[in-house]
Parts: sequence; structure tokens; C-alpha cells
Amino acid sequence: MYVEKEIQKAMVMNTGDNLYDYSNDQPILLVFLRHFGCVFCKEAMRDIAKSKLEIRDLGVEIVFVHMATNEIANKYFNEFDLAGCKHISDLDKRYYSEFGLRKGSFTQLYGLQTWFRGFAPDNKENKLEVSKSLGDATQMPGIFHILNGKILESYIHKLASVRPDYLHLVECCLVR
Repeated sequence: MYVEKEIQKAMVMNTGDNLYDYSNDQPILLVFLRHFGCVFCKEAMRDIAKSKLEIRDLGVEIVFVHMATNEIANKYFNEFDLAGCKHISDLDKRYYSEFGLRKGSFTQLYGLQTWFRGFAPDNKENKLEVSKSLGDATQMPGIFHILNGKILESYIHKLASVRPDYLHLVECCLVR
């Protein structure tokens, strides 16, 4: 998958740095989240918070992409022990599209497997919230490993309920 340099240069983080230049300094784990009200988005943030120190110890920086304002995003990042994280607001979902992330089908979003995972005991603390200000509830997530402006690996979710092992994804990319 190729994403033009101009797109990555246009992706400005909450720090004011653009993704392309930032990826020249270290590898990036670029995590495109679903909407902040999503049970699985909250699960992803909890999982990443648990692995963030190990991921950073491997020399990889985590950058999130979301569909909310930075103010709303900071509220959620603070709540999920990700205060101070780097992130990119993509209100119009331009970057989601440029990276090949699409809207989910009915089965991807609401299929039986997704329902089972959504109501699993692991997710009881992740309450569903519905509000357009939290992002598009039909948008699928994805993960990209980027270095020097190039996508080394990508992980595109097949279902909204898929729970990747973020540390394992990073370790696999570093072995290359």
C-alpha cells in the first residue's frame, strides 16, 4: 500500500509535527480508531495503554488517528491512561480513506461475533456511547507500521470486534 508523501505531510499531529517528518525520526505505530463511543475503540485504548511502555521501549512511537476534535480526544485519552499521546484529528475521514479504511458492512459492525464480543465480560466496563461528535459509528479501524514515510506493514480489521495484539504487531515488524 502506498500513501503519498503529501498526504502524510498533511497529517498534522496535536504537537504540530507532521506524520511524514516524524516517521523519519523513529518507527510509528499509526492506529486508526473507531469512534470514541465504541466498545471496541475503548478496548483498543485500554490494550494500548497496557502495552505502551513496552512498545516505546522497542523504539516505536504510537500515534492515533480519530474522528473527533482534539478536545474530545484528549478527554478520552486521559480517561484511558494515554494522556499526552500524539494524535491526529480527521473529522472528514480523509486519512481513513487515503489509507484504505472503509465503512463497515452490516456483518462487520453488527454480526453475531461482534455482538458476542461486545457483551463479553471483558467489555462490561466499556459502555457504548452514541454521539456524532465522537466519530462515525460505521467507520472501520486499522493499524499501520510506518518508517521514513513508508508503510512497512498494515493490519486492516475484518470485523469491528477484532482484538489485535498491538505489542505482537510491533515485534513482528521489527524482526523484518
